[in-house]
Amino acid sequence: MTNCCEDKSCEITALRQNHGRVLWIVLAINALMFLVEGGAGLMAHSTSLLADALDMLGDALVYGFSLFVLARSARWQAVAALAKGGFMLAFGMGVLGEGLYKIFHPRMPGFEVMGIIGGMALAANLMCFGLLYRYRSDNLNMSSTWLCSRNDLIANVGVLMAAATTYFLASRWPDIIVGCIIAGMFLISAFRVLGQSIQALRTPIAPTVRARKGDTHSPVQETAT
Repeated sequence: MTNCCEDKSCEITALRQNHGRVLWIVLAINALMFLVEGGAGLMAHSTSLLADALDMLGDALVYGFSLFVLARSARWQAVAALAKGGFMLAFGMGVLGEGLYKIFHPRMPGFEVMGIIGGMALAANLMCFGLLYRYRSDNLNMSSTWLCSRNDLIANVGVLMAAATTYFLASRWPDIIVGCIIAGMFLISAFRVLGQSIQALRTPIAPTVRARKGDTHSPVQETAT
């Protein structure tokens, strides 16, 4: 029995180490792409690029929270997921506001920059998606992190579609529409993550009873009433 418990402890430690390594890599990728996409979005006056850049910033913050709670309890992970949902909600509202501003202050975005930077962002997020995929079902922390990565891919494809349609139609509207769609995707995911984390926080945690000195039995959990 002792060896079994030790083996399980080793498995959990190894899993946390794998999570930490992957999260540090995707954190660095997203932080770098936020700077690249944000600068390009401002230069190209592109709502969709700015939306995607904010997505990268949000993900970098999300991965930072995930690293913070990596070795902590399920309660801490639920609190971190709640914070992630809050960031996603805030960014979604921010992008919607920027899209409304562009409607009343029209300016043609630079489709060349949108296409080049959008392609770079897609390649970066494909790498992040591949790294996170195998850990997506391990716990709430990694599940919400993978969800952010999946949404990134959809947003990247949207930016490339906006660049192409802006070129062919010579119109600013595809960029605005895609930016607002990305914002809507933020909001849907935010509400989903918030709902899951609130449910987890409301679930009572069964306290454990410490084993008495000399007792050879494993500690047992008290049934929550």
